[in-house]
Amino acid sequence: MSAPPRLPAAPAAFPRRCAAWSLDMMLPLLAALALCAGRMADGVARASAAFDALVRSMAQAMVDLLGAGATPLDLARRWLDDPAQRTVTTALSDAIVATVFPPLLLAALLALAWFVAFEASPWQATPGKRALGLRVTGTGGRRIGIARAALRHLAGALSWITLNLGHLLALLPPRRQALHDRVAGTQVTQAPGIGGRLPAWAIAWLCLQAVLAIAMTGWLFLAAHTAMQRAFDALL
Repeated sequence: MSAPPRLPAAPAAFPRRCAAWSLDMMLPLLAALALCAGRMADGVARASAAFDALVRSMAQAMVDLLGAGATPLDLARRWLDDPAQRTVTTALSDAIVATVFPPLLLAALLALAWFVAFEASPWQATPGKRALGLRVTGTGGRRIGIARAALRHLAGALSWITLNLGHLLALLPPRRQALHDRVAGTQVTQAPGIGGRLPAWAIAWLCLQAVLAIAMTGWLFLAAHTAMQRAFDALL
């Protein structure tokens, strides 16, 4: 009896690619956070102090100008022209950069090694892609080498700096190639027969990320509101 014909690999669905990428980024990101923990703690302390100073300065300017009958436009001009405001704003910006940049840079370097090594391997996939039935291939499904895998990963910067429009190109049929895939001449395919629906655990993983993003946004808003309230309470 002859073997059944082998189904061709289909272009990967966009949600499946997102879930796989976020899984793969966990290890480089956690490693970078652990290695930069001390530097980040110092940066967070500096950022917190600079933010409190900025809020106090803004609150003081608001009380002074509104007490003198100034308009909101006058207040905005005061904030923009006041050297003290620029000083505390610069201090806050420097503290944020010192907190965020080192772990991001280290995570990017670790991710480069992770993605290139696995996608150029006989697996043709990172562990996250492999868990979801994905492969990164060249023309005709052939394995890509280290140079092309590196080009694909580095070209991913173009997809990010285009405000993710480069990633959204992966939604377009028929080949569903993101911008970095087009640059590198690669394609992400999914195993035949797995369909477009994500497994339940991958859906839960994506939902968890959305919940955490919303929670973080809410926490930042509440922290800013609390700091502003403390500043006004100290002045009034």
